[in-house]
Parts: sequence; structure tokens; C-alpha cells
Amino acid sequence: MFIQTEATPNPATLKFLPGKPVLPGGTRDYRDAEAAAESPLAQKLFSVSGVSAVFLGQDFITVTKSAAEWQHLKPSILGLIMDHYLSGEPVVLGSNPEADVASGDEFFDEGDEEIVSTIKQLLDTRVRPAVAQDGGDITFHGFKEGVVFLNMKGSCAGCPSSTATLKHGIENLLRHFVPEVSEVRAV
Repeated sequence: MFIQTEATPNPATLKFLPGKPVLPGGTRDYRDAEAAAESPLAQKLFSVSGVSAVFLGQDFITVTKSAAEWQHLKPSILGLIMDHYLSGEPVVLGSNPEADVASGDEFFDEGDEEIVSTIKQLLDTRVRPAVAQDGGDITFHGFKEGVVFLNMKGSCAGCPSSTATLKHGIENLLRHFVPEVSEVRAV
């Protein structure tokens, strides 16, 4: 098994591509070992000293480090990912991979349902595929009074360029196609 790695725009996050599906149809974002209890793979990755977050995408894993250096972390992470796939153990135990994507915490007024549908379609077709290339994900959280609230996950969370991505990329895209959008904010 050959696992590729790619840098992301976030210097604290590295993208690992195992060449096999990780979480088809969904994503998971874990900010600590306790939250990762449902994922044997994420639990193993959190056992490496210096790992501060794990994001599971459809065909990639991003790992965020704290103060440690990648040269010290990368060999352990590669070994754990390889061991996990060779073990045949599931990435996530008995749950729906789409659960994180289709979060029940969304908010918007019923009268804005058509606007929200357009926003979600634009995010799914134009934004999320591009962001996944950089090892992250951005999902809809809410819409109120012209403001779109988005969840930043994986390498996007805490990335120095995420504000520019939100303001100059996503906000301009949404404002172009959905005139009701006045601003985009991360939650």
C-alpha cells in the first residue's frame, strides 16, 4: 500500500491519500480523541503526540498538528494509516457516513427555503470539490438576514487563508448567483 501526502494551504495540516476510500459519501471532523470515539482510525491517529485534529474525507485524511514538526509526526501517521487499512477494521464504527454532512443543526426561515437550496447546490457543486482538493470541507450551517453561516472543517479550520477564501471566493460566488446573500461568515 502506497500512501501519498500533499501539503495544504494550512501549514499545520497535511493531507494523506491512502488510495482507498476513507469515508464514501460523508465526512467527519474530530477536534480531540474523545470526539473520535466512533472512529478506530482517528483514535489511532490521536495516539500520536502532537496530533490536534483529524478530518476524514471521502478519499483522504487530513491531520492537523500542534507544535510538533511534520518530520517527526509523518512516519508515525503513515504507519498507523497503513496498519489500519491492513487490519480490515472500519474507519467509522456502525454509523452513517453522511451524518456529519447532513447536520441537523441548520437554521433558516421557511420562506428562505429556495434561497438555501440554491446556496447548498452552489456549495456542493462549486465550493466543496475545490476545498476537498486542499484537504478540507465547508458545509452550510445557516442563513439569516442575508448572512450565510458556514462550517469550516479539516484543513480549512484554522487555516490562515480561510478568511480570504470565505470573503473573496465563496462570498463573491454566492453573491453573484444569489443576490439575497450579503455576507458569508464562518462558525
